[in-house]
Amino acid sequence: MRFLIRTFFRGVRLILTPFMLIGERVSRPRGIERDPAEQARIDEQTQRLALYHFPACPFCIKARRAMQRLSLDIELRNAQATGPWREELQNEGGRLQVPCLRIEEEDGSVRWLYESDAIIRYLRERFDPAQTTDPTPAPNSTPRS
Repeated sequence: MRFLIRTFFRGVRLILTPFMLIGERVSRPRGIERDPAEQARIDEQTQRLALYHFPACPFCIKARRAMQRLSLDIELRNAQATGPWREELQNEGGRLQVPCLRIEEEDGSVRWLYESDAIIRYLRERFDPAQTTDPTPAPNSTPRS
C-alpha cells in the first residue's frame, strides 16, 4: 500500500512540475525600481545571502517570487539533487528542508532561516522601502507579544 501511495504522489509531482515552473516564469512579479546607487548597495548586502531551494517546490517558488518583487540578487542553490549544496544544507543548516536562507552576518557567523513566510518577512524587513520603521502601534490595535 505504501508503494502505491508513493508512486501516486511521484506521478502527480511529475505531471505538475512543468506547469509550476512555466507558471513561475510567465507570472514573474515586477521588481522594485531603485536608483542605481541604492541598488548597488542592496546587491552588495545580498552577497552574504543564499537561498537553498528545490525548483518546483511551491514554498520555494513563493520565496523566489518575493525576491523578484524586492529586486534582490540572492544566490540560488539547488539542493534537490545529491551534491555540495544538499550536503551543506544538511550538515551546516542541520536539516534538509527548503526553502532555507543562509545569512552570513557581519561578524562572520552564519544563521539558517527556514520556512518561506519567515524568509519573506526577513527580506521585507531588511530590503523593502515600503516597510514602516515606526514601532508605535496604530490606533485601535494591540501590540503582539
